[in-house]
Amino acid sequence: MATATLNPTDADKITKLKSAVSGLNQISENEKTGFINLVSRYLSGEAEHVDWSKIKTPTDEIVVPYDSLKPTPEDPAETKALLDKLVVLKLNGGLGTTMGCTGPKSVIEVRNGLTFLDLIVIQIESLNSKYGCNVPLLLMNSFNTHDDTQKIVEKYSKSNIEIHTFNQSQYPRLVVEDFSPLPCKGQTGKDGWYPPGHGDVFPGLKNSGKLDALLGQGKEYVFVANSDNLGAIVDLKILKHLVENKNEYCMEVTPKTLADVKGGTLISYEGKVQLLEIAQVPDEHVNEFKSIEKFKIFNTNNLWVNLKAIKRLVEADALKMEIIPNPKEVDGVKVLQLETAAGAAIKFFDKAIGINVPRSRFLPVKATSDLLLVQSDLYTLADGFVVRNPARTNPANPTVELGPEFKKVSNFLSRFKSIPSIIELDSLKVTGDVWFGAGITLKGNVTISAKSGKLEIPDGAVLANKLYRINLPFDMLR
Repeated sequence: MATATLNPTDADKITKLKSAVSGLNQISENEKTGFINLVSRYLSGEAEHVDWSKIKTPTDEIVVPYDSLKPTPEDPAETKALLDKLVVLKLNGGLGTTMGCTGPKSVIEVRNGLTFLDLIVIQIESLNSKYGCNVPLLLMNSFNTHDDTQKIVEKYSKSNIEIHTFNQSQYPRLVVEDFSPLPCKGQTGKDGWYPPGHGDVFPGLKNSGKLDALLGQGKEYVFVANSDNLGAIVDLKILKHLVENKNEYCMEVTPKTLADVKGGTLISYEGKVQLLEIAQVPDEHVNEFKSIEKFKIFNTNNLWVNLKAIKRLVEADALKMEIIPNPKEVDGVKVLQLETAAGAAIKFFDKAIGINVPRSRFLPVKATSDLLLVQSDLYTLADGFVVRNPARTNPANPTVELGPEFKKVSNFLSRFKSIPSIIELDSLKVTGDVWFGAGITLKGNVTISAKSGKLEIPDGAVLANKLYRINLPFDMLR
């Protein structure tokens, strides 16, 4: 795809921006160059427009069914050799602010007093111990999470796992009015800056020196996943398939439900596999995109990528992923941050594929409603792995909607004496000032509403296929 040239007005904007950015001593030369290149691409309007008529559904050769993968090696020595090629990288740049927590999201306690990061370390520790291999853990932090993470990883110093951290880029937010960097307007704190999305993982690995160090250790593949996806565990069948077939890139996709209609999907386009995001879809086709009949899969953001291929493409400056403009407001000033996503890189790698994995490999915790699921009897914990309870016969998880009173983790925890049993629950909706006793069981479809006062659900209550409201005595509703 040829890069469009800048018109004189935009060229002048870039000249002024370069001059302003050159004086920002908080960031490296690599970051300054990366930022200017990103803004230049944005202004040139090189965004690719998708011709809807050229979209094809990928075949099973391109999106491989998980069940068709060869079984895990039986020989422990073969498994060790396979795992010694692997690095696990968790995207650790996000804060827990949406769930009312300070610091990195990965330090929120998930279950049994263990955080996301604790579970990740336990999982890799058990792999290294079982097979005598050396799978290192990399954490890509942002400037928002770096300092806290450095302190937190010290507690794992005696574990049998190498932990490396590096920072993704730090770019200045752009003032919309005059296209100047926000830090040049006197915004000297963190609000003047942003991390430019997880597409930055590839140049971040290279610029930090981690990529060359890993290649020097004989590592071949990196498994990249969000730190809050409890289902993103090392899978030997996937790794074996990629090594044997020399696939440079693999995106795990999973069947779409009505809850996932906005998620990106894989398509075949002009002979290549690529990610199609809702932002790229023409307005007249949005409903078609959301349909679970035509577009049956979505991106889990579990990605497996060949390290040599990353080096080749970053050094050639070939990873020009679609730019995601993200408008914000800081202290009344309209700003723009330009971001990229790691999944959009799929089209630049050779022999890139998707693998259609079971839903169990996508278990993100984005809100306290997700926390309710993973803390309940729907799951158990073994060697750091969150395992689904086989007593649940329905393959889908219950849908859970909790009101704003439950949004913060501290409030959520205080409103449950213990997490209810939800093995037989289909859906739960809670609104208002509701408090749960201990040993409660929820079944079927349950709606609990306390619009004008406090509703306390007593210990041991069984709520099944009912609507409960504050204005009736609880005993009348059983």
